[in-house]
Amino acid sequence: MSILADYGTILLVLGCIFCVFMAWGVGANDVANAMGTSVGSGALTIKQAIIIAMVFEFLGAYLAGGEVTATVRKGIIDPAIMAGHPELLVYGMLSALLAAGTWLVIASMLGWPVSTTHSIVGAIVGFAAVGISTSAIAWGKVGTIVASWVVSPVLAGTFSFLLFKSVQWLIFNNEHPEAAARRFIPVYMFLVGFLIAMVTLLKGLKHVFKDSGLKLSYLENTGIAVLIGLIAAAVGFYFLRRVNTQAPQGDNRYANVEKVFAVLMIFTACSMAFAHGSNDVANAVGPLAAIVTVVSSGGAIAAKSAMPGWVLLLGGLGIVVGLATYGYKVIATIGRKITELTPSRGFAAELGAASTVVVASGLGLPISTTHTLVGAVLGVGMARGIGALNLGVIGSIFLSWLVTLPAGAGLAIVFFFMFKSIFGA
Repeated sequence: MSILADYGTILLVLGCIFCVFMAWGVGANDVANAMGTSVGSGALTIKQAIIIAMVFEFLGAYLAGGEVTATVRKGIIDPAIMAGHPELLVYGMLSALLAAGTWLVIASMLGWPVSTTHSIVGAIVGFAAVGISTSAIAWGKVGTIVASWVVSPVLAGTFSFLLFKSVQWLIFNNEHPEAAARRFIPVYMFLVGFLIAMVTLLKGLKHVFKDSGLKLSYLENTGIAVLIGLIAAAVGFYFLRRVNTQAPQGDNRYANVEKVFAVLMIFTACSMAFAHGSNDVANAVGPLAAIVTVVSSGGAIAAKSAMPGWVLLLGGLGIVVGLATYGYKVIATIGRKITELTPSRGFAAELGAASTVVVASGLGLPISTTHTLVGAVLGVGMARGIGALNLGVIGSIFLSWLVTLPAGAGLAIVFFFMFKSIFGA
């Protein structure tokens, strides 16, 4: 206890610094997964993508990030086993943030699109298993998270495959594809607006309204989400009418259709950025939340305190800074690495990935956005045949995923014993 009393302020300051460092890594590396498809398909320029991502990543992190942070903070380590040594949990969370942030910097410099969720979960498991005890880890929860790393790309790939097949069936195989696109694209816009609104109302905003006493029924939330979806469809219909199309040149009868889908990509880019911010902010603020809880309570690990708003704010700002300063490198390439993307293909990949990530965020399951997006793009590529995929690049991405877990764990173990020796146990 005396260690927390003597060094509590220093530990909190270090936690805030490492949280911003980790969030910067999330912005620099993982945010490319949210915007890479938009840039790769040509629907958005890098500058436009960065501006959109900065706004919606922050909104997702601040408004809808609280549900996932609870899982990362309390689900991986059993607090009862560490009740007698709360300072070890603080050292461990500091080491996890620093280790994951360091690995993300290395990966970003090398151009590897790695998983931030892998990084932080691996770091937490590493320090807890070696620095404390293997019994301190809730292996059941870790198993659930590991399973989600397999389930999420499969789900996203399935969603994206079906979405793109529906686009092919309803629009591209139509005798008049441009007219069909103008007819059906507002329906897809409605789905984007409804999905984001529903999850935000049911899960993302509940901690914001907790103290206000505002509580809506499921039916009322559904009605509001339907209204927002209809507004999104109406706005999309308005912009579609303003798209200047010309007569198709030669055999390129789908040029105008892709031009129309480029408008839709703006909506899916916003939804994917919101989805990523709401889910992956947990990787940065979850460990800091644990540090704040332990230090402010004088060592009470098991206390169930509400997620402080300023912690989410700190994580959201860190993501935005990382995106603005370094995210452009991976954004510029990830959209072209796995398969050739057009606005229609990018739309299916982004909406499929966004659906998976936002729903998982609402359920409190910390999935990997990287796995989700890769699965979504693979699903779109498979809809065109295996020859449309760059198997060499896919193999290198899978290899980088395998390296991430041991790298995060190894760095966390080193940093854990370093903090333990500096502050004492």
